[in-house]
Amino acid sequence: MSEEQNKSGNNANEFADEAKKTANEFSEGAKEAFSGIGGDNKKVLAGVIAIFFGSLGIHKFILGYQKEGIILLVASIIGYATACLVVGGFILTALWIVGIIEGIIYLTKSDEEFYNTYQVGRKPWF
Repeated sequence: MSEEQNKSGNNANEFADEAKKTANEFSEGAKEAFSGIGGDNKKVLAGVIAIFFGSLGIHKFILGYQKEGIILLVASIIGYATACLVVGGFILTALWIVGIIEGIIYLTKSDEEFYNTYQVGRKPWF
């Protein structure tokens, strides 16, 4: 092999190594940049949705609690279906209060506390 070919091969290897290094740095930077998307934004979104639409259980679905979301949704449907009766008003009022309380709790927790409690610890209620 000639000296030029050997030099050319070394340059190609150096370029490949630099490209791998740059790709790894980009990957790590992207992971770091996007790691906050699941924490703070989910907290704010779940809190605001809980305050405005808490009786429907949408905030539970956002946090990944399907069973609890379905419970709230079915209870809301029952509440609306029996709204002409006194019991429907009580059901809807109770669900509204649950949504307000959970929304306030979500929004007043620190990001780390919210993440550890509701996303890692999977605490479904209050």
